[in-house]
Amino acid sequence: MKKPILAALIVSLAAFAVAGQSSTADYSGVWKLDVDRSDVAQSPGIESMTMTVVHDAGTLSVSTETKRSAGRAGAPGRGGGMGRGGIGAGPAGDGKFTYDLNGSETKTEQATQFGPVPVRLKAAFEKDKLTLSSVRTLSAPMGDVSVTTREEWVLSQDGQRLTVKRVTETPRGTNTMTLVFTRSDQEY
Repeated sequence: MKKPILAALIVSLAAFAVAGQSSTADYSGVWKLDVDRSDVAQSPGIESMTMTVVHDAGTLSVSTETKRSAGRAGAPGRGGGMGRGGIGAGPAGDGKFTYDLNGSETKTEQATQFGPVPVRLKAAFEKDKLTLSSVRTLSAPMGDVSVTTREEWVLSQDGQRLTVKRVTETPRGTNTMTLVFTRSDQEY
């Protein structure tokens, strides 16, 4: 008699845990960086950033474009620093990346000035926030170099502001930024 009750309790708890991992928040939209509200001191030269997000039941696709002032690390024509605007610019740098929302890791590649770089992506819902992480490994003359980024996304109550807390770990150290985006368009 105790086994069926225990089994039903386990199934109920598992269903509750899975339901708790999903979010009713919809991150879809075109998001523009509010430079004045953001803390980008460790990544100077960011003039603007646009992030287009498509969020459905199973995936989150993020396309990012960053405009940087000329003469800064990571700016076009400037070598791009690891963690200072180059391939360490975001959870997956500029470009388009798709995360599976079922908790599994996604493997892809990112085009960089050094050639294609393998990227491992993972997404998870944690209470009222979405956590995105990536690990990129670059083969360098002195050995492999890894860049790990973790972002925590939190939507405002009205869904019009997105705060992204980003921590990027590189061989040069840790870069922490807070990016505040405003929804610029309901159409995407």
